[in-house]
Amino acid sequence: MGDDDERRRIPRTDRLLELPAVARARQRLGEAEIRAIIAERQRAAREGSLPVAEVEPAVERALSAAAASTLRPVLNATGVIVHTNLGRAPLSDAAREAVLAAAGYADIEMDLGTGKRSARGAGAREALLRACPAAEDALIVNNGAAALLLAVTACGPAAPAAPATASAPGQEIVVSRGELVEIGAGFRLPELMETTGARLREVGATNRTHPADYLRALGPATRCVLKVHPSNFRVDGFTSDVGVARLRELLDADEAETGRRIPLVVDLGSGLLAPDPLLPDEPDIDGALRAGADAVIVSGDKLLGGPQAGLLLGRRETIERLRTHPLARAVRSDKLTLAGVEATLRGGRTPVQVALHADPERLRERAEAVATRVSAAADLHLTVVPHDGRVGGGGAPGVPLPGWAVELPEVFATRLRLGTPAVVGRVHQERCLIDLRCVDEEDDEALAEALVEAAQGVRAEARQALDPNGERPLKPYRTR
Repeated sequence: MGDDDERRRIPRTDRLLELPAVARARQRLGEAEIRAIIAERQRAAREGSLPVAEVEPAVERALSAAAASTLRPVLNATGVIVHTNLGRAPLSDAAREAVLAAAGYADIEMDLGTGKRSARGAGAREALLRACPAAEDALIVNNGAAALLLAVTACGPAAPAAPATASAPGQEIVVSRGELVEIGAGFRLPELMETTGARLREVGATNRTHPADYLRALGPATRCVLKVHPSNFRVDGFTSDVGVARLRELLDADEAETGRRIPLVVDLGSGLLAPDPLLPDEPDIDGALRAGADAVIVSGDKLLGGPQAGLLLGRRETIERLRTHPLARAVRSDKLTLAGVEATLRGGRTPVQVALHADPERLRERAEAVATRVSAAADLHLTVVPHDGRVGGGGAPGVPLPGWAVELPEVFATRLRLGTPAVVGRVHQERCLIDLRCVDEEDDEALAEALVEAAQGVRAEARQALDPNGERPLKPYRTR
């Protein structure tokens, strides 16, 4: 490197560490993170992608924008309420406050009155039982998959049973072929259950399963009967299945004949506490328990509207058996989850409930107000179009939630995602649709400002995309 090489003037690390911006950043960032930010800008200068004179300002800008977490808040304008890629259910104000309060020391396993150890998560369990009176007991684990794994591992005939086979005592999980589902990210329930060492005893066909199919499968090797609510799809046409109440009748008859009580485990997934007229085909926890399920499994971060958790509700004997199984310790919930679940149940309406029952006419008024604001500020003509939202997260597949959306060209989508705040809309048929169903009304102004900023950016790009003669944009900026 010669004496005239510009890279010799790259600021040294010790000098950059003395910047006022570094002192301010140390209030929220660790030393390793600060040094990594500095090293990245120095490396860019050495490689020539950053002018040497810009190193110090670039470090200051990066430190000012840096946060301890890479997760960014997002305005969900897709119309999908339980959006897995965006963290599923947004927490209620009550749940957020509870999580923050529990972030320090908290009486998670201590009775402050006696100073002695207490049951973990007693408050969340009590809130669950109050919200679902049909349940005799409840248990909270870290997610829905963990709840299913624990249930099919720990369950088994709980009464004097006929002699089991020597090779496989209680090692079969009886389940309908039509309920062997795969959910997001390639996660397959059959593969999860097979990790328990049990064999899946598949009954019926993909589209039709009858009571007789279950009866033929029950035997000394049966660990439990599992019924799974399909997620993200519906089977229509020539179909039939066996409901929870009918399965209970079959298992009661088997118990009367053999003396064994085979547990009935029902995985509902979405977490609807009680029937909702808006979702007539979505099964609920209360209904499944009253129909005879020994244990019902749901996720806490779907229709319940809470943090990620696996909730198990059911008969006292069944839940106690799960609670005392060694696997329960491996999948137990942390204090933040327990605090969030309890506050979700004891607090007011959750954002999920608000979005689910949003008034379509009010959604139209809000969308038109945003479109008018953006059209005036950015010299555009935006339209508002009908748009159906969705529950998402495997809840109520195929059920439309009538609403409205601001219609934009597809080119807006990327700019909105990379803006501040980040806005995620729905890209469909070369359009970017901004649905306000899941956007808090208090954020409408921030959303409008983000749209104006995106419009200005798109317009600037269009000006730069002139043909060689400078006569017209190569990709004209248009709205419908």
